[in-house]
Amino acid sequence: MSRLQEVADQLGEVFDGYFSELNELRMAVETGLARGGEIDPLVFGFVAPRLMDPTSTVVGAGFIGGPGSAAGESIHFAWWLGPLENNPLLGTTTEVTKLDLAAREYADYLRDFTTMEWYSVPESTGDRHITGPYVDHLCTCDYMLTLTSPVGSPAVGVVGLDILVRQIEPGILRLLRSLQGAAALLSSTGRIIASTSENWELGAGLRDHGGIPVPGTSLMVATIPN
Repeated sequence: MSRLQEVADQLGEVFDGYFSELNELRMAVETGLARGGEIDPLVFGFVAPRLMDPTSTVVGAGFIGGPGSAAGESIHFAWWLGPLENNPLLGTTTEVTKLDLAAREYADYLRDFTTMEWYSVPESTGDRHITGPYVDHLCTCDYMLTLTSPVGSPAVGVVGLDILVRQIEPGILRLLRSLQGAAALLSSTGRIIASTSENWELGAGLRDHGGIPVPGTSLMVATIPN
């Protein structure tokens, strides 16, 4: 096995860990919906300990339900954020806080959330998905990856995790630096998530590259030989 394949496999294991957690949340939400129970306390009980963990790279998590996922609601937004420090929008927080759409100016932005990639792709494919990297202008004002999985079949919503790119970047770079030449982790659309080259900036599109897929994801490890 080549070193490139080894790195891709190791990165796949990293993201598989996140998706394993997401799968646990998905199963809990599906069970709760089937029983007709209160979803918010269930989701909060799952995500709060993880968001309060100082070693966690997850900064937001929860369930977003579409029409019909909860009685009498066209949208059910059960999403929490972990503690934040000097956040330009939310200031500094020390506890887990719920994202309150009604009190936020971006409520209109999410009105047609079903067309957004983090929702529409897992809903239509029935499979897990990674959105980003993108600048999260709603909460963190920083580069984010959003991992989502569909809830139900057909999907009535998604569960998701928000991960700050700068928090996972050091671990990714350690693996990429073990490769010969410049290397980068790319999104499904060819955007740079992390790179060993000063010429490859986070979020930029990379063309004319070779590489291999990261197992279990839509990502790719790209290299340009010296």
